[in-house]
Amino acid sequence: MLPSPSTRPSLPAASEEESPYQQYVYAYPHQKAYRLLDDGPLLSNLWAGERLDALSFYAHIPFCEMRCGFCNLFTRTGAPEEVTGAFLDTLERQARVTREALDAQGRPLRFALAAFGGGTPTYLTADELVRLCDISEDVMGVDLRAVSWSVETSPATATADRLAVLAERGATRLSIGVQSFLDEEARAAVRPQKREEAEAALGRLRDARFPVLNIDLIYGIDGQTERTFKVSLDAALAWEPEEIYLYPLYVRPLTGLSTRHAAGPAEWDDQRLRLYRFGRDHLLFGRDHLLSAGYEQTSMRVFRRIGTAAVEDTDGSSISEYNQQAGMVGLGVGARSFTTDLHYTTDYAVAVPEVRRIIDDYIATPSDRFRRAQWAFRMDGDERRRMYVLQHLLESSGLDTAGYERRFGSRFEDDFAPQLDALLGRHWLRDGDGVLRLTPEGMARADGIGPMFFSATVRENMRAYRDR
Repeated sequence: MLPSPSTRPSLPAASEEESPYQQYVYAYPHQKAYRLLDDGPLLSNLWAGERLDALSFYAHIPFCEMRCGFCNLFTRTGAPEEVTGAFLDTLERQARVTREALDAQGRPLRFALAAFGGGTPTYLTADELVRLCDISEDVMGVDLRAVSWSVETSPATATADRLAVLAERGATRLSIGVQSFLDEEARAAVRPQKREEAEAALGRLRDARFPVLNIDLIYGIDGQTERTFKVSLDAALAWEPEEIYLYPLYVRPLTGLSTRHAAGPAEWDDQRLRLYRFGRDHLLFGRDHLLSAGYEQTSMRVFRRIGTAAVEDTDGSSISEYNQQAGMVGLGVGARSFTTDLHYTTDYAVAVPEVRRIIDDYIATPSDRFRRAQWAFRMDGDERRRMYVLQHLLESSGLDTAGYERRFGSRFEDDFAPQLDALLGRHWLRDGDGVLRLTPEGMARADGIGPMFFSATVRENMRAYRDR
C-alpha cells in the first residue's frame, strides 16, 4: 500500500517549478536514474511472466554524420564502416542472446511495434540497413511488414538507396529532423545544413511514399522570432506531412550550445512560450490563412494532420509520444528495455570521449554478458503509478480516473493529491466526466508538469548523476 500523500514526498521544490522547460519527458524514469547492478538478473528470469504477444522492438543506432549543438543524445559522429560493421556484429550477438531468453518462456512471440532510433539509423549504408532489418526479422522475429515501424532520418542521410531499403522492408513512418528551414538559424543551433538540402531530402521521402512523414522543428533558437518561425512552419506545411513535432530548444551540459546561448533564463522561457503558442495556433487554426492548417494536437510536441490515420499498434490503439509500457525489447548500446519490475539499458554518456569508450566497450562485450541486465531501475507499485500517470496525463486524451483505480486499486486523487491541487489551482488541469486533461496552458507547460510526478528516488538519482 502506498503511503498517504501527506507523508510521501511528491512535489519538487518550488524553485524547480519556476520554468516551464525542465526536460523532455518521454520514458519514465530518465536514463540518468538508472544504476549499474552488481549482479543483474538473467533475462530469462526477468521476462518470465511477462506478456509476449504484444512486444515492442527498438534498435538504437548510436551514429550521426554530425553533432547538433543542442544534442545530448547517445551518439557518435563520423564512425567508419569498420566500427558500424562491428557494431552490427555485436547487435546480432545481443539479439540472439535476447531471443534465447524470450524463447525460454515457452510461449509464442509477437511484436506489435518497431522503431529504429538513435543517433541517426540512416547513417548506416543501404547494405547495413538491410542487415539491420535481417537481424530484426530473422533473429528477433519482428515482422517489419506487418507492424507499425518508425525510423528516424536526417537531410544528409535520407538518400534514395537507403530510403528504398526502408520502403521495400515496410517502414510505415519516417521522421526527419529539419529543425529550421532558415540557414542562419540552423547555424545558430550548430547544425550546418542548407534549406535546399532539407527540401531535397523531403522530396525523396515523399517519392518513397511512406504512409506517415514527420518533420521535426525546434523553437527557442537565438534570434528566432515569430516571423522567422513562420517561415519554417510554412515550409514544413508545404510538404503536407502527416505529423509535425515542435520541440523546445534545450541546452544541456557537454553539448555544443552549453556555453553559447545568449538569452537569460526568464527571457528565454518567454521566447519559447511565445514561439510555442504561435506555432500551435498556426498549425491548429491557420492564422494568416483562409483555411485552417488542418492539424490536431495530441501532446505538447505532436501535431497530426486531421483525417490522417495515426500510426497504430496492431490492436488499433494510436501510438503516442509517451508510448512506454512493459514489453519493450531494446537492442544496441543506449537502448532501453522495459519489463514490469525492471527497466534496463547499457551505460550512457554525452561527452564525445565517453560515448566512444562506451561504444567500444559494447562492441567488445562477450555474448554471455548480454544474458543479464546491467544498468537498471527497479519499478515498484509507486513507480508504475507515476509512469502510468505520465503516459496519460501528458496526452490530449487525458487520464481516466476510473481506469486508474481499476488498474491500481487506489484513487488518483489520493495518490497524487498535492499535484492535483497544484495543477487545478493554476488552471493547468481540468476535470471533465472523470477524465483529467491538461488545459491549453497546461499543455504548454507539460515539460514542467511532468517532473512534478517524479518520485523522490528518481529525482535524487538524477541529481546525483555526474554528466560525462
